[in-house]
Amino acid sequence: MGANRSHRRVAAAVDAVCDAAARAEAVSLRHVVDAVARERQRPIELDFTTAMAPGVCGQRRAYPDRDVIVLAPGLPDLDRTLAHELGHIVFRHEGAEIVAATLEAGDDLIAYMLSQRSRRRDDEQPSGEVAEWEAETFASMLLIRLKTMQGRGTPVSVLRYDEAIG
Repeated sequence: MGANRSHRRVAAAVDAVCDAAARAEAVSLRHVVDAVARERQRPIELDFTTAMAPGVCGQRRAYPDRDVIVLAPGLPDLDRTLAHELGHIVFRHEGAEIVAATLEAGDDLIAYMLSQRSRRRDDEQPSGEVAEWEAETFASMLLIRLKTMQGRGTPVSVLRYDEAIG
């Protein structure tokens, strides 16, 4: 049996990250990454210069003393990819070898893979697919929360207001 998807698990992770962001008065995603690094007492470096394989937008790399998020240059939605890779760090997902992630896929293969994925039940999802789902869902929820925080005042005041109203 594969790993299960859990919206509650992702929402709890986003809450924890937003709490850390509010304590650090971080509103921009890059400052949120810094706040998460401080909370974990483990540096997170951003790398915009390393060449990526075609079709790879971002990658999280874990080293003994730090994590590195590598982002491909010229991404149309840099924050989305950064938030996704941050999700992998927050959930401590194991990475896949880059060779496995960069196989060239044609339109027919992509269509087949998507049709097979949609036929699976959630309890049949391999752990790698659950990890990608968690990271993507985390990115979506985090970006929505950050947008809300940016429009409502300082992060600490937003956090306190949200705590007060439950």
